Amino acid sequence: MELVFKGKRTISEILSEVNCLEKDTKFISGNSYLFNGDNLIGMLELLKSKKEFIDLVYIDPPFNTNQIFSIGENRTSTISRKKVDKIAYFDVMDLDSYLKMMYERFVLIKELLSENGSLYVHIDTKMGHYFKIMLDEIFGKDCFKNDITRIKSNPKNFDRKAYGNQKDMILFYAKNPKKNIWNEIREPLDYTEIETKFPKIDLDGRRYTTIPLHAPGESKGVTGQSWRGMMPPEGRHWRTSPAEFERMDSHGLIEWSSTGNPRIKKYADEHKGKKIQDIWEYKDPQYPVYPTQKNQDMIEFIIKQSSNINGYVMDCFAGSGSTLLAAINTGRKFIGMDQSEVAIEIIKKRLANIEYTYEASNKS
Repeated sequence: MELVFKGKRTISEILSEVNCLEKDTKFISGNSYLFNGDNLIGMLELLKSKKEFIDLVYIDPPFNTNQIFSIGENRTSTISRKKVDKIAYFDVMDLDSYLKMMYERFVLIKELLSENGSLYVHIDTKMGHYFKIMLDEIFGKDCFKNDITRIKSNPKNFDRKAYGNQKDMILFYAKNPKKNIWNEIREPLDYTEIETKFPKIDLDGRRYTTIPLHAPGESKGVTGQSWRGMMPPEGRHWRTSPAEFERMDSHGLIEWSSTGNPRIKKYADEHKGKKIQDIWEYKDPQYPVYPTQKNQDMIEFIIKQSSNINGYVMDCFAGSGSTLLAAINTGRKFIGMDQSEVAIEIIKKRLANIEYTYEASNKS
């Protein structure tokens, strides 16, 4: 499936521009880089010197809202605006131009991602379905990982003939769906969940539950052999070897019922936490330093989940610089790009209080 729009160029036409730059710029000379200019030029420069080296790209691009976003002191919210405020950025484009702009940048992002790399695209539901088709085309539909629903605010009470909107979406793609970095961060159980899932208490006061010794599927190996005269039920196999069961039993890790039925003890304090699902609640700052600034904890979580320490994280729509700050806080290197001088000024102020070295560049 392909998304058709006016002015669409082929992937090869877009990538051919790498060799059209006037000079060969060494884009990365230090650990991190902050680029003030058109991110298309910035990424083409990156591709001229190196490619497939970025582990994670998180972007929060313009949503094609047909608004002009400004910034000033004493604003009460993102959309408040005074005549003396500075223009932060224009989000005014016709749909075809907007889709062309994003398509070309997605093409370059894919080229820059490592074989272990991932892309998170933060967008609203009005544009998200267009992005899904574009990203399926560029990355391949098998590279789609998740469509994450993000609860961004308290319930709305706008006067319109529609439901209130308190969510946006994050599209998660991998360069190679079998190789993407995944650190399996899990969410701790709360006390109520611990009480429910681990109802038993041993003599040491530790909460636990029990599970069967067997699991689905037959086995012809050691997990299908007899243990203490017992065989796994039909269509099932032992969870581990009979030798391991002996070791566990000697350490009190198997509980025997009054009828002689053995079950494995699982302790609450050894639980790794629950898998994080695809509905998140991360509300944005009430008083942002830059329009559309996103929740810092959410970005740090994404970085921890889908990149490694000392790896590169890129945000080519850097805005307030939250992604760059999150990269520093989690021990990663960053590449930030933004065309807005107001954004770059804010980013530099936010990074000024941190001991961190980066190279800055201005491009027309």
